[in-house]
Order: sequence, then C-alpha cells, then structure tokens
Amino acid sequence: MAAKRTYLSPADVPPVVPVFPLSGALLLPRAELPLNIFEPRYLAMVDDALSGARLIAMAQPDPGAAPGPHGPQVFKVGCLGRLTQFAETGDGRYLITLTGVARFSIVEEVEALTPYRQFKIDTAAFGADFDASAGESEVDRSALLAALAAFLEANKLDADWDGIQQAGTEMLVNTLSVISPYGVREKQALLEARTLRERAEMLVAITQMTLARTTPGDGEGSLQ
Repeated sequence: MAAKRTYLSPADVPPVVPVFPLSGALLLPRAELPLNIFEPRYLAMVDDALSGARLIAMAQPDPGAAPGPHGPQVFKVGCLGRLTQFAETGDGRYLITLTGVARFSIVEEVEALTPYRQFKIDTAAFGADFDASAGESEVDRSALLAALAAFLEANKLDADWDGIQQAGTEMLVNTLSVISPYGVREKQALLEARTLRERAEMLVAITQMTLARTTPGDGEGSLQ
C-alpha cells in the first residue's frame, strides 16, 4: 500500500480521480463508508488506488438524467474518499472502507484507458471540508439527538447511546447522514448542504417527515 498522504486543502487533491458511481451511497468528510467490491472494473480501480494516491471518489447516478456515452450520468457533486481499510475475501471480493476527505464539483469526464471512469474535479468550493471543526458550534446538537432518539424508538432499534453522546458533532452529523435509510435524492441533498448546520437541520427535518408518514415496523434491530 502506498504511503499515507495528508490532504489539508484543495491544493493537495489531484485534478483527476477515479469515480465509483453508486446509488444510495453517501460519503462525507471524515465519515466512513464500507463497500463490498466485486465487479472486475472496480476491483481494478481499488488495485490502482492501493498502488497510488489511495483516492476513490463517490458520486450517485442521477435517476433523472439520460445516460451518457460512458454510462449513467452522475450528480455534479460527490465526495472524495481515502482508502483506509482493505481486506480480500476467499472468493475474490474486496472489502474496503473509504474515509471522506472533501466534497467536489465535477468539471468533466475524461477519456481514460482504465476500465473504470475518471473525472476532472474541483474542490475549491468546499474548502471548509478540510477543517474538521468547521461549523460545529452552530449545530443544534440537542435537536439532532432528539430526532435520532425518536427514530430509534419508532423503529424499535437499539444503539450505542453512550458512544453517540461522546461523538464529536461533525462526526455525529456526517455519520448519521451516511447511515441514514433515505433515498437517493435525500442523500444527495444532505451531501450538497452548504454547512454542517444546514446538513444537521436537513437530517432532522427528513427524519421528522419520515416519522410523520411511516408506521413503525414490528421488527427489532440495532443501529451502531
């Protein structure tokens, strides 16, 4: 595996990155996204990432756009991730974890010889993503925890509440957004929220609307 690199500003990010288009997969700065990789083109993408900068970008396909020459059109905003965990299974799959670095805007898709797609990106509009503490003081943490508690109770889910209480505010907002059971457009809206406060308020609003229109299930589970 290549040596660890630090990404402190937009200037540290390469202009062209491999992109993994995946519906329902949300990555946010410093949050973790586990992925099960099995398609040959994405196995090759991981191999190349491991031997290079360890960067893979996540972007959701846009269900409202017509396919382009290289595959489904993706939303114009995604998130860059650093490959931080890797394991290979006996049947040839890769189990990886990406840790979010920063969001980006897509400039254009580039012609590439690789089996996976590559895009030119720009992170300049998301400079605050490189600051782990940006906007934490503006988040209504109590409202977020109240919405989470209501969701857990309505769905008869258990959670590590001590761990949740101790989590940093940014990690709490972004991790809850990543694991939230919402649709493509809701997750894209959470991704594109301008500030951490806006993302937290949006997450609370989506959760409240979901609870208002959904009958709680009978099953029990665990949210960790």
